Amino acid sequence: MEVIWYGHSCFRITERNKLSIITDPYGDSIGLPPLKLKADVVTVSHQEPGHNNINAVKGDPFLITSPGEYEIGGVFITALALHFVEQEIVRANVAYLFDYDNLTVLHLGDLAHIPDQSTIEALGQVNVLLLPVGGGNSLRAAQAAEVVALIEPNYIVPMHYALPGLKFQLDPVEKFLKAMGIGKAQESEALKVTAGELPEQSQVVVLLPQTK
Repeated sequence: MEVIWYGHSCFRITERNKLSIITDPYGDSIGLPPLKLKADVVTVSHQEPGHNNINAVKGDPFLITSPGEYEIGGVFITALALHFVEQEIVRANVAYLFDYDNLTVLHLGDLAHIPDQSTIEALGQVNVLLLPVGGGNSLRAAQAAEVVALIEPNYIVPMHYALPGLKFQLDPVEKFLKAMGIGKAQESEALKVTAGELPEQSQVVVLLPQTK
């Protein structure tokens, strides 16, 4: 399995002979380089310009925007409502658990709270956690570190943090690394995950945003 990051909350997840998935494609208005992508499936965590630019993804993809269970091309996708209630206002957020033959990736969207224990247990084993860490309308660094401790994934890939050109303020990824007790994280252009070769201890991998 390969996971590539394009910035903000947008990833491409692919596996040989399986379908490709794009998560939360952002719009040009947020200040990051324009997206020109192709995929079989697109998921949207919530309806904001930083997460719902489905027109950036070509190939007539299957679109998922709401909670439910899906099986597409041999991949099981569970869309979970992880909404946040603040002062009686519900802010919608859908998280996605992708299961590629027992290799799992969890994209938490704009999660803004620490899920309860029953929600965590229902997820099962998470191999790759795509985790917002930069604050704003989502988890702050210390909260994100607490979510990691609850889920105990094999790999943690931070997302939704400050990047050059971004037109709104988020915290830098270094703040999350400090909360995790990491001086310098492993950086890579892509995360490649193989069943049977997973680390026993959780590893943080900072992906470099790909602009093409």
